Amino acid sequence: MTALFYTLGCKVNQYETQAMRALMEAAGFETGAYEPGVIGCEGVIVINSCTVTGESDRKLRQLLRRCRRDNPGAVLVLTGCMPQAFPEQAARLSDADVVLGNASRRSLPEKTAEFLSHHRRIVEISSHQERFEALEIEEFQGRTRAFVKIEDGCNRFCSYCIIPYARGRVRSRPLEDLRRELESLAAGGYREVVLTGINLTAYGQDLAVSDRPLSLCDAVETACAVGGLQRVRLGSLEPDMLSESAVGRLAAQDRLCPQFHLSLQSGCDETLRRMNRRYTTEEYRQVCQMLRRAFPDCALTTDVMVGFPGESEEDFRRSLAFVEEIGFSKVHVFAYSRRPGTRADRFPDQVERTEKARRSRLLTQVCEASRRRWMEQAVERAAASEEGVEILLETRRADGCLEGYTRDYLPVKVAGGGVPGELIPVRLTALGEEAVWAVPLLDRD
Repeated sequence: MTALFYTLGCKVNQYETQAMRALMEAAGFETGAYEPGVIGCEGVIVINSCTVTGESDRKLRQLLRRCRRDNPGAVLVLTGCMPQAFPEQAARLSDADVVLGNASRRSLPEKTAEFLSHHRRIVEISSHQERFEALEIEEFQGRTRAFVKIEDGCNRFCSYCIIPYARGRVRSRPLEDLRRELESLAAGGYREVVLTGINLTAYGQDLAVSDRPLSLCDAVETACAVGGLQRVRLGSLEPDMLSESAVGRLAAQDRLCPQFHLSLQSGCDETLRRMNRRYTTEEYRQVCQMLRRAFPDCALTTDVMVGFPGESEEDFRRSLAFVEEIGFSKVHVFAYSRRPGTRADRFPDQVERTEKARRSRLLTQVCEASRRRWMEQAVERAAASEEGVEILLETRRADGCLEGYTRDYLPVKVAGGGVPGELIPVRLTALGEEAVWAVPLLDRD
């Protein structure tokens, strides 16, 4: 029997989907990806949900209805953050035959078999585990880089965020477990891994070695020491949790990719205060400067929200100016979406949808110009240097060109030989619309 998977949300969810696929394969299922629009599936369809916004829940309900309509003979399983955060609401989603919370993922094969045997609806949503959940993968199907989950949970309780309720408190992966999984991935041919977590920078708060608390630096050093891995990349980081000593330790690892996603959310101090973020714009600026000193020409990326409750036009303009000042290489711009169950949902002065859309357009224009300047500077540096850059080939386009990324996550298109998953040296030649064109430095014939 087949088990098809569909993932909503973050890199952690994507890792967990891969781990659930491995569990189902061990139980004898053939696994694959579910594509909305598939009709007549008679196997199992697993939807790994996200609940970060109210809009996420709306899309999930819509997906469940469509999936049930198109595949009446399938066993439909709902798991992930939505049922964990809102168990009563999830239990009422009658299109799902099996509903499992985040803490019940490992029982997926067992509960699927139970439903197939008795055809009675199953809802199992237990409390969060106190320790890091022992999930492991040996491959990351369909990808040339592997996401590796090293931390779960969050203790911060930002006023707009439901995730601490969906994920529980901080729990970190033991270093030996991490080393073992990374060695397996390296043996399988992966050359780049991305360390991910719900609050990645909190890694190690619940662990200690020789009475010393661990930190993200310990996980990075462990990953960079694994033979065969040539690149280690980090997921999203909280800026107030990066000290100068930590940045110094990170800079000593030459396999660590010089690209840092520093969560910003707003460039206005008053908005940051209402969000319950734990830094000011000045503190954020200092972290950016610290990283750029330690990693010259590194890429800084971020997320910025517009239209948070109470954000005035002046607040928005301050945020816009700050984002432009920092000069990010890429920014995910998004409008605030009310999330029932959070404090911000009850805040006064909710911003109108049309106004949020206007602010999103203005900020996106600034961010796209900043990204263009960053890409131009990369081409200029390449033109002034005799050395090329290394890219990880990811996908082959219909025209035969290969697409890949540099260590600082510059998108590159190259004509020539090579296969996805391979690291090759190239020379950057010209700036295109969405990527930089390059030619291989070595004759690969």
